[in-house]
Amino acid sequence: MYEVEVKVPADHDEVRERLAELGAEPVNEVTQEDTYYDAPHREFAETDEALRVRRETPADAEEFAELTYKGPLVEAESKTREEIETVVEEGEATGNLLAALGFDPAATVRKERERFLLDGYTVTLDAVDGLGEFVEVETEVEGESEVESAREKAYSVLRDLGLDPDEQIRTSYLGLLLEASEE
Repeated sequence: MYEVEVKVPADHDEVRERLAELGAEPVNEVTQEDTYYDAPHREFAETDEALRVRRETPADAEEFAELTYKGPLVEAESKTREEIETVVEEGEATGNLLAALGFDPAATVRKERERFLLDGYTVTLDAVDGLGEFVEVETEVEGESEVESAREKAYSVLRDLGLDPDEQIRTSYLGLLLEASEE
């Protein structure tokens, strides 16, 4: 499975208005805390991979956790990558298991998210601690042959929202936070 994602910085109030005008369907609001891990056998920063435990608290449901591996980017035009994800019973226990295997916690990214459905895509308004406001437009496809058309449609959704695909940021929130901490 490939996650095709485009992300731009954006003012959420303006995007919410445009989402309403376009008839986007509100999905949910959540708080996410993502803890990323360094591998003992290779440098994920060098291989452009990521391993994380996400703790998600929906505004109207019980907290849950997911373990996610993200492979290297597969194209230069978007943040498309292979993604393998599974729900885990306990986020803390999963983190302890990874640490026992030599995976060290590297950093934590905390964000508030609002999700909408529009034209078959998930539009997410992210308020990321320490970084600001962003909009992500994403979908999943089965194979690499579907990536280009999915990306072009994601660009179209961005334009419909009054956003410019040329302002896309391909760096992850983790990467942006690490860059900011080096300054």
